[in-house]
Amino acid sequence: MRLWLRNPLAILAEGAGGGVVIEGGRIAALVAPGFVPAHDAAFDASAHVVLPGLVNAHHHFYQTLTRCHPDAIDRPLFPWLQALYPLWSRLTPEALRLATRLALTELLMSGVTTSSDHQYVFPAGMDDAMDIQAEEAARLGVRITLNRGSMNLGRSAGGLPPDDVIQSHDAIMADSARTVARWHDAGEGAMTQVALAPCSPFSVTRELMRDSAALAAQTGCGLHTHLAETADEDAFCREAFGLRPLDYLEQCGWMGPRTWLAHGVHFDDGEITRLAAAGVGVCHCPTSNMVLASGACRTREMVAAGVKLGLGVDGSASNDSSNAMEGARHALMLARHVYGADMPCRDVLAWATEGSASCLGRADIGRIAPGLQADLALFRLDELRFSGAHDPLSALLLCGAHRADRAMVAGRWVLEHGAPVGVDVARLRAEHGAMALAFR
Repeated sequence: MRLWLRNPLAILAEGAGGGVVIEGGRIAALVAPGFVPAHDAAFDASAHVVLPGLVNAHHHFYQTLTRCHPDAIDRPLFPWLQALYPLWSRLTPEALRLATRLALTELLMSGVTTSSDHQYVFPAGMDDAMDIQAEEAARLGVRITLNRGSMNLGRSAGGLPPDDVIQSHDAIMADSARTVARWHDAGEGAMTQVALAPCSPFSVTRELMRDSAALAAQTGCGLHTHLAETADEDAFCREAFGLRPLDYLEQCGWMGPRTWLAHGVHFDDGEITRLAAAGVGVCHCPTSNMVLASGACRTREMVAAGVKLGLGVDGSASNDSSNAMEGARHALMLARHVYGADMPCRDVLAWATEGSASCLGRADIGRIAPGLQADLALFRLDELRFSGAHDPLSALLLCGAHRADRAMVAGRWVLEHGAPVGVDVARLRAEHGAMALAFR
């Protein structure tokens, strides 16, 4: 069936003022204003602003269980982590399932159709964590990149995390190989992909970094880690390795186009040039960086140098929401605070869509163009906050859109009238809230 999304109020695509035609899960055609394409059914989009489905390139779903926790509020990264590690050691498969379900639902309601999640906490009994997350994404009908995270450098060996939340090198590598074999789909239109994701320089060994890079090269999956997030991390790397974080990353064999990094706040000019030359992506996490006072990612310099730049909401204990439109607004405001008022709204929307897709190594999503996957997010502007707005695309960020009205993945509606299809949101809120009591 050919579905025509007809005459949108605005659309983030050139030459598509008359909408788009969807067929076979893909965008079949862009429609010029006034033209009537061949179609079997039509959806009136005249009240909607149409975007590519947002792509969230960095998150920690499990952290929805410890939002605004009194033990961690008002602390920078290292003390914040040290306060929360003992709570995260209580994570169970049931808790992870509810946390994943809630985070993905919240993301979808903000217009996200593809999300990456960095699951790196594996206390005893969490062997099926990656399978749980894949199942929950499939249940909701959204795309996911499973980041098989890891920590194997505990406090007793000079790392930051306590020993009861880390795993052995061999256990990590075995499950990494299993996860890639079971869940990584490298094909166009894939619903589930995998990246290997040692957590950070202060929680993993050099051996684990190198072996993860080797396995990624062997299997063709992605590589992801936190890097250059805080000044404390830089000091740790200098003391532990005699290197800045990016030099350490390069020594471990990570400087290539399969790699994308979360945060990237403290890169200097030369390092930004090196990132661009190597094809390494950076996921900007503005909300988390402001909450934890980590600093401001040098977004304009990165884009000018040719670095792939995406957006992530980051963990829901350092944000503390899973709302990608809110994160994009924060990215715009932070960029204008740093660089000036000429930072375009459309550039930030591109970071949240095409830029994030590029970080994940995907060319089949993130844009509205013929042949690409029909992943779309539709927003209405009928709330009071939008009244009087003359540029609908800019209004999404400047007036503070935070909830999509509709979303589709591969041409199938997964969000209708602001509600995720097949999800009892009230029940999910109650079940997740009850589970979170175990993390007091």
